[in-house]
Amino acid sequence: QLQLVESGGGLVQPGRSLRLSCAASGFTLDYYGIGWFRQAPGKEREGVSCISSSSSSTNYADSVKGRFTISRDNAKNTVYLQMNDLKPEDTGIYYCAAEPLFDQCTLAGAGYDYWGQGTQVTVSS
Repeated sequence: QLQLVESGGGLVQPGRSLRLSCAASGFTLDYYGIGWFRQAPGKEREGVSCISSSSSSTNYADSVKGRFTISRDNAKNTVYLQMNDLKPEDTGIYYCAAEPLFDQCTLAGAGYDYWGQGTQVTVSS
């Protein structure tokens, strides 16, 4: 059974850091491209970052470029999103998504078939 589980969210003050994890079960991550997305209240889902199945390509939304870093540890079957210098605008539910045999990188949600349930990130003083 394919399953993605996000963890690592929480409440953090502006300027602090969080590291989100996306753990996969039922499949091996090395065959999947992975995207991170977020959705704030009243707003459309936004692509944050992505990494291709071979890790040959990564991409970031302009709003997080230079602050967020996506990485994967295939031995742990986990993808990470390191979020530094967090801002209130980063608040939202963060989802990871997977697409099989996808050695490309897209920030469009339609490019992914499998989704986790999300983890809440709240950036507030």
